[in-house]
Amino acid sequence: MALADGLSTATGGLGLAWLNTIRGGGAGTTYTAVAAVTTKLHTGIPGAAGTLTYSVGSTAAVATTFGAASGGSIALSNSPQWTNGGTGETITNVSCWDTTTYLFSGLLGASKAWASTDTLTLTTFTVSLTPLATT
Repeated sequence: MALADGLSTATGGLGLAWLNTIRGGGAGTTYTAVAAVTTKLHTGIPGAAGTLTYSVGSTAAVATTFGAASGGSIALSNSPQWTNGGTGETITNVSCWDTTTYLFSGLLGASKAWASTDTLTLTTFTVSLTPLATT
């Protein structure tokens, strides 16, 4: 069974943390903003814990920043980059983390085959929330 990309539902993950802020009846919890985001490469869907199908060519978690939210989405504001350390594989997905907490994952718009010493640069990455109320 394949697990879809999206918000993490792991304990402490972004999906559950956001949902717990709106429980009501005084049961809601305060959400602590993410201090720093890093992105990891995957050769398939990262799974519910974000730990499946890690890239062998690069296990680096690279600093990733996003601009301010607008219209229900945020877009990449830097260009994270990885260098393949010695294996041929195809990158299909990414996962984003706050230090050791898995936040969310996504499917690349196009798979990227890369070989030893190749460089992969993420130039576009948008995270959206839907559906959103509109006027």
